[in-house]
Amino acid sequence: MESIFERLWRLGPAAFVVKAIVAAVVADGLLLGFILVRRTYRKRYFARRDKRVFELRQVWDDLISGKIPYDSWRQKAFDRRIVETIALDGLEAASAEESARLLKFLRNSGLIEKRIYEARTLKGWRRMRALVALGQTRAPEGIFAMSQALRDRDPEIRLAALRGLGRTAAPQAAEEILTWVGERGLCVPALPLQSALIQCCAERPKILIPYVRQAKGPLREALGRVLGEVATPSIGPDLLQFVGDDLDELRAASARAMSHSEPSLAFEVLHELVRDPIWFVRLRAIVSLGELDDARAVPDLLVGLTDSHRLVRLRAAEALVKTDAPIVPNFQKVVGTHDRYGLQAYLTAIENAGLQNHLEAELQAAVLGSQDEKESLLKILREGCLPSTEPDAPVISPTKSASLP
Repeated sequence: MESIFERLWRLGPAAFVVKAIVAAVVADGLLLGFILVRRTYRKRYFARRDKRVFELRQVWDDLISGKIPYDSWRQKAFDRRIVETIALDGLEAASAEESARLLKFLRNSGLIEKRIYEARTLKGWRRMRALVALGQTRAPEGIFAMSQALRDRDPEIRLAALRGLGRTAAPQAAEEILTWVGERGLCVPALPLQSALIQCCAERPKILIPYVRQAKGPLREALGRVLGEVATPSIGPDLLQFVGDDLDELRAASARAMSHSEPSLAFEVLHELVRDPIWFVRLRAIVSLGELDDARAVPDLLVGLTDSHRLVRLRAAEALVKTDAPIVPNFQKVVGTHDRYGLQAYLTAIENAGLQNHLEAELQAAVLGSQDEKESLLKILREGCLPSTEPDAPVISPTKSASLP
């Protein structure tokens, strides 16, 4: 009797096809078996985990207060991972009092020290996970371990350390990041660096100033964007040195910081920045003028109302509506710009503020140069468009103000 191998030998080249088919069927069977086994294991694992999470949640207050001994769960890797995950997730949305309580628990149970040790000694993805978890704790004692990881050769480790430091949102973490980029330059993508620094510098933006002054090239540009996001009125005098800077982000930061500065200084600076060639610098300047809430800002706000960028016009219109200046003279000046886009932005702001009826009533009661001018203004308000350029159409002066009875 012939064996199966002798029959395959007689097939010649077709034997290779048969072997390939058999090998493919066996491989598919093994792969399908692996998938089924893995799905069964994961199903049992998650069922077991959900059950244990529910059990630990029932005694959570006793667990973090120490009434339940830490050794009862800390020696079990399965329970320890669950407890740490619940505690870290709770920190993300906890109040100040609850955050202090959870942080005390993480310290007393030794979980923070364990993560610090892992962040220093482990390799690969385990170290990255430890760095990010250490940042989630927001514990000051973990900042140094994360700053050491910033100098690792692996770019993924550096990014994980940067994310961890950003999660702490601590000025000390910002100083470590700034010292590192001062030594090494921009050796990570700019976006994660900016995100981490924005979180860490929000409390003390002044620490950025000397580093921005000394930085060069792409790093200075990245730090300028960060300063533009976190700039506050408290650092307004320090930002005056950047008003005429070549970097757009630094001029925008200066404009943002002027919103609560001394009015005489603020108006002088913002008067220049409203006419900046970069639209977002003009936008920041217009927003700051609106926050000053002063009638002296009206001429510059009118400049913003005729801007080529839509967002600048909208913000200028909102600021004009909120200013203390009389509403009828402001409306006359808006119409006098003869800019239909600016007029539409202003009328939109009037409508959003619920002042359309008030403006109409003020116009009807106002004493203007002529009745035709009053009728023209009322028509513009009701129809939302500028008057025609016919010869007989009344001319509306942008500088003429109304006198109210």
